[in-house]
Amino acid sequence: MSYDRYLAICKPLHYVTMMNDRTCFRLIAYSWISGFLANTITLIIMSKLIFCNNRIDHFFCDTFPIIELFCGDTYALKVFLYVLSSIFTFPPSALTITSYTFIIVAITRMPSTVGKQKAFSTCCSHLLVVTIFYGTLMSIYVVPNTNKLYGLRKVFSAIYTIITPILNPIIYSLRNREVKDSLRRLLLFVQV
Repeated sequence: MSYDRYLAICKPLHYVTMMNDRTCFRLIAYSWISGFLANTITLIIMSKLIFCNNRIDHFFCDTFPIIELFCGDTYALKVFLYVLSSIFTFPPSALTITSYTFIIVAITRMPSTVGKQKAFSTCCSHLLVVTIFYGTLMSIYVVPNTNKLYGLRKVFSAIYTIITPILNPIIYSLRNREVKDSLRRLLLFVQV
């Protein structure tokens, strides 16, 4: 999405030639393959573990709460999973940040105020959702693993797994004029 916005704002004349079906397929394939690969590696490693407990104190079967159920020493496994998570999390977030940096620079150079507003409104919703997603996801790995902060890790997990997917359709549908008009009519009807 950030690459699409980058091309639309920073290279509008090249957009049609650069954002074609092949590029879209590559971007989708990279996302799916990297997600599948990261999860497969984690599942293979975790399937070899012997667990002492079968009660997960978490909202869902996230990796680190499951590792806490393991009987043996988990230090090396946690370090490996931190590295694996970094490999699959930091490059996409860095690309998103880089593309939005170029977008913001291009928007600030626009002479038209209306053009700036339109460009910012196009990008702000996506940037908000991406910031919430990556911010909470990375916070889970940065927050120390102590009993006092375990509840905070649960909250961050809930935000990136529940709140972000809920926000996506709401934010993107509110950009649609018909949805806005329907929402206004609904709110006016409720007030009456």
